[in-house]
Order: sequence, then C-alpha cells, then structure tokens
Amino acid sequence: MAIPCVLKSREDYSLSLPLIRTLQLWKTFPMGCDLIQALRGITLEILANEYVAIMGPSGSGKSTLMNIVGCLDTPTRGEYHLAGRNVSALSDNELAKIRNREIGFVFQTFHLLPRATALHNVELPLVYAGITSPERKARARAALEQVELGDRLDHRPSQLSGGQRQRVAIARALVNHPSLLLADEPTGNLDTQTGREIMNLFAQLHERGNTVILVTHEQEIAAHAHRIISLRDGIVESDIRNGRGPAPAAAQRLSC
Repeated sequence: MAIPCVLKSREDYSLSLPLIRTLQLWKTFPMGCDLIQALRGITLEILANEYVAIMGPSGSGKSTLMNIVGCLDTPTRGEYHLAGRNVSALSDNELAKIRNREIGFVFQTFHLLPRATALHNVELPLVYAGITSPERKARARAALEQVELGDRLDHRPSQLSGGQRQRVAIARALVNHPSLLLADEPTGNLDTQTGREIMNLFAQLHERGNTVILVTHEQEIAAHAHRIISLRDGIVESDIRNGRGPAPAAAQRLSC
C-alpha cells in the first residue's frame, strides 16, 4: 500500500531542530474556588520523524498536553514552539490556521459527518483551506486510495466498518500534508485485530517520514512507538526509548 509522506520538515527546516519544543509548560484550570494544575512545568523536545506515545493515568495531564500540542488550547504560562515558531500566545484565528495547515488529527470516535460520503469527509480540511473543488476531490480521492479505500469513495460512515471509518479519518488527517500527525486513542473503538491493522498503518506512515504522536492509556498500543513519554500529576514521570526503532538522526533532546 502506498502511504503519503506528509512531512514538511525536510524542506522547511533542518531535521536537527526539534519539531516540537515546550519550555516550562503550565496549564491551570479553575474549579470552584480552587485551581487545578493540569500541567506543571513540562519541558521536552520532539524531533521531526519521531514516533512518540504519550501515556498516563486519568488526570495525568496527557489530554491537556495533547490539546496544547495540537493548538486546540494554550498554556497558562510557558512556551510552545512548533516547527520553530512560538505558537503559545497566538490568537484563536491564527491557531485555527496552524491546525488546518500543520496538524492532522485522528480521534477515537472518528468525528466523521454521518450523512457525507468518505470522499466529502476527507475533503473538509481542504474546504477550510480554500482549495478549489477539482483539486479537493483529486487530493481526497488520492488520500483514500492510499489507505486502501479507493473503492469506498461514495460510502457513508454507516456503510463502513469501524476500521474503514478510522482509515477515512486518517486520510482526512493527511490530506492537507501536515507537519504533525496526532492520534488520540486511535484504536479505542476498534476490535483487537482491526486495532493492529490501524497501528500497522501508523507504522508505515512513520517509516515514510511522518512525525507521529499518539495518546493512549494502553501499554500494548504505546509499545508500537519508538519513544514513550509517561505523565503523572502534570509532570513527566519518565521519557524512554523502547528499542523498537533507531533514534532519528537529529539533535539531542532536553532532559525532562
């Protein structure tokens, strides 16, 4: 199966520089009269073409960190740099543009429009990016063919299996050629065999040069990644390489 390479970093910035860099990242949420510290001074770097799993129990801060890395939220204090750009204090409109152009999202619940075909679901990011209709359809069709759904272009989500719906979601995440692919519990709604197939697909995407970060609470899923960052109580508890693959040819990471 031909898998699209979405990495921009080879052209846009040096592979020796981190794609993601956080500096003393804090996130505080008010809860009644109290303040909840969801993140407490997280400093880390993730290089282009790394395959990283972020793990942690409920309340560890992994979803909060994912939301900030995905430009869905902003830190209370600290800095977040994506591809060399400080995006910590950008406006909502600026963050929306970065999400559309630089980040591909894959969610546990797929988030597909139920009445739209697979082709139209994959086209959506291109609509928001202002791409013309003929180009949208061509790129969406190519993305679906690359995840082996070229014969399901006109099928609606209700006509697809869970694994096929997740493949549509992955095609949608890749269609805008983002710098970063974020997957939040991507096998959570799938049976074991289908989950393995989806994880094999992520492995192929990584092998083609894509930067993949997945959030999971399952050790078996995290084991597919080459680096596992574990959070607890809003801090990095451990940051290890699991030996499944070589380290990217790039600079040293900060110690967390």
